[in-house]
Amino acid sequence: MNFSIQPVLENEEYQLIPLQQGDFELLHEVASDPKVWEQHPNKDRYKREVFENFFKGAMESQGAFKIVEKSSGDFLGSTRFYDFDESENSIFIGYTFYGTNSWGKGINPQVKKLMLDYIFKFVDKFHFHIGKENFRSQIALERLGGKKIAEEEVAYFAEPTRTNFVYEIAKENHFKVD
Repeated sequence: MNFSIQPVLENEEYQLIPLQQGDFELLHEVASDPKVWEQHPNKDRYKREVFENFFKGAMESQGAFKIVEKSSGDFLGSTRFYDFDESENSIFIGYTFYGTNSWGKGINPQVKKLMLDYIFKFVDKFHFHIGKENFRSQIALERLGGKKIAEEEVAYFAEPTRTNFVYEIAKENHFKVD
């Protein structure tokens, strides 16, 4: 891999900044609402001890970001690049979550556009793991042009294995957000 999976990415409104150890408290504050996780495969990530494992996995991935609103400096959530596959020239985006205050405001498409515009310089396709009961994320990804291509068991960092759908966005189907 001859590219960074943790650059600073930004548009006029939002920044994706590499996650740092000192970000734990502010990010946990966003993640501590049970509603954030109600459709995720691991519904108890709002609990501090469970979120600590999630955060540790994010740090160890070396591809995680905090999502920051530029005008306020507020943490809105987190996302990451992971599992680069050189033979398929693909990478995953996932572990994305937003605080409920960010829902329904068109933030996710802008964040995904930043990530796709950057990483499509280096890979041909993106994959996403989405929990089979995470209908909110399935709909969001389909709106971005994602196609469900598989179902698989995913072993999350220090968490139980869960059934996920695998979605794909190929470079030739790269969506546009204006």
